[in-house]
Amino acid sequence: MTDTPNSPNDPQEMQRNLEQRVAFILDAASKQGASACEVVVSQNTGLSVGVRQGEVETVEFNRDQGFGITLYLGNRKGTVSTSDTSDAAITSSIEAALAIARHASEDPYAGLADAELMATSLPELDLYHPWNQSAEALIERALQSESAALDMDPRLTSDGANVSTQEGCRVYGNSHGFIGSSLGTRHSASAVMIVSSDQGMQRDYWYGVDRVAAQLQSPEALGRKAAERALARLGAGPIKTAKVPVLFAADQAAGLLGNLVGAIAGGAVYRKSTFLLDALGAPVFPDWVNVDERPHLPRALGSAAFDSDGLATRNQFFVQHGLLRSWVLSTYSGRKLGLPSTANAGGVNNLHISSNAGDLTALLAEMGTGLLVTEMMGQGVNGVTGDYSRGAGGFWVENGQIKHPVKEVTIAGNLRDMFRQLRCVGSDVERRGNYLTGSWLVDGMTVGGA
Repeated sequence: MTDTPNSPNDPQEMQRNLEQRVAFILDAASKQGASACEVVVSQNTGLSVGVRQGEVETVEFNRDQGFGITLYLGNRKGTVSTSDTSDAAITSSIEAALAIARHASEDPYAGLADAELMATSLPELDLYHPWNQSAEALIERALQSESAALDMDPRLTSDGANVSTQEGCRVYGNSHGFIGSSLGTRHSASAVMIVSSDQGMQRDYWYGVDRVAAQLQSPEALGRKAAERALARLGAGPIKTAKVPVLFAADQAAGLLGNLVGAIAGGAVYRKSTFLLDALGAPVFPDWVNVDERPHLPRALGSAAFDSDGLATRNQFFVQHGLLRSWVLSTYSGRKLGLPSTANAGGVNNLHISSNAGDLTALLAEMGTGLLVTEMMGQGVNGVTGDYSRGAGGFWVENGQIKHPVKEVTIAGNLRDMFRQLRCVGSDVERRGNYLTGSWLVDGMTVGGA
């Protein structure tokens, strides 16, 4: 195994260099007349490969770097970005940001978070686990996934298998003297299969993603999972319109948790563009539901020690015993609402919802008869009204047993009702992203079919 050509030889040295560059920018901005400044920089390197039908389709090496510089003249703000880190480019970027700020309108809520709120100690989150693989090694892994999938059934063809390894550094600093940085890695693999028969063609996939490459599924197991999912779709068709319980598989339920975050985000609240505008302190879920943020989980994909304002992240509840306890606030949105930041500039980190049930098999038995959703299409979610209508595919279930695959149906309801009618959350927690949730069983949804 060999290092990727663009892999940093000494990531700690890269981290120190970026921190020094941020400090240089902050100092230069002050000397040029900015009343305050904040800088965010990211540098990422990686290698991605793709194969299809036994042939190599893509090999991509990437090295990306970008600086975002925000300057303030009182309550006027100017922002620029650059990938050029030379002294001349930095000076020019600062001049441009100052010119923008001079022409910007005053915003009484703009500016850095208060100095006393800056993070003072950053926990070690164990996010950096490089995977020094050659392109040939990653290609071989992708080919193994594809081959294992195709061996499952002669009716299968491949629509591609991919493997990627990425590593990088993020630095944020501001003129309060705060400079925070973190190294991180992200490795992923996926396979997409197509199955053809006299029942038509169906397509499905599977993927894995982790900070630690050794935690990924074996290439053979991943390929077989993609094949099994595609084969299970054979014979899919519509169903009759009905009002039934709907069981959202965990990876699909993560999207519902995302809808909640969008509805309680400070920006949506101060713009009065959320269906939960009047819900703070009120029940929005059944009383067994807790939704909390866990930003310091070691090795988790959503972990972060500080937010995009330099505030220390923390464990906190947004929903507790079914009651909405807090909005998701940055410094800016908090000021707009007259509330303190929840240290969520840039979003939430490892949002978790409590479970009250067993695995997917147990949830199928709990549901009895209804629809298991394993795929959703379209963007039919109205964040202002909560109206929810999306195309879906999955499986029709009777007496707790999967009967046949389903396609070309629409599931409809209202998010406020869906949250309140959440009967169960499973123990089959999805961990391949920032939302940590099991499958959701929601009562009383309209499933539109033939």
